[in-house]
Amino acid sequence: EVQLVESGGGLAQAGGSLRLSCAASGFTFDDYVIGWFRQAPGKEREGVSAISSSDGSTYYANSVKGRFTISSDNAKTTVYLQMNSLKPDGTSVYYCAARLGVITHTPVPSCYADWGQGTQVTVSS
Repeated sequence: EVQLVESGGGLAQAGGSLRLSCAASGFTFDDYVIGWFRQAPGKEREGVSAISSSDGSTYYANSVKGRFTISSDNAKTTVYLQMNSLKPDGTSVYYCAARLGVITHTPVPSCYADWGQGTQVTVSS
């Protein structure tokens, strides 16, 4: 059974930092892309970042480039999202998700079969 468990969310001030973790189990981690998505109230879920566990290639949305860093510890089957210089518009529920393969395009939620429960990130101004 695929399981993805996010942690690390919370309250941060604008300009601050948080690190999210996504602990994965139940599948061959090295064969998968792990993506981070976020969804604010009343808005569509959007892809923030992704990493291919097999080759380490990464993707970042333009809105987070230079501020967020995604990394993967394949031995621990855990993906991290280091979020620096947080902005109030980053307030959302953050989800990690998994799909087989490598990064070929902007992460699209419908392409990911398995999801975590989400973790709330609130950035105060």
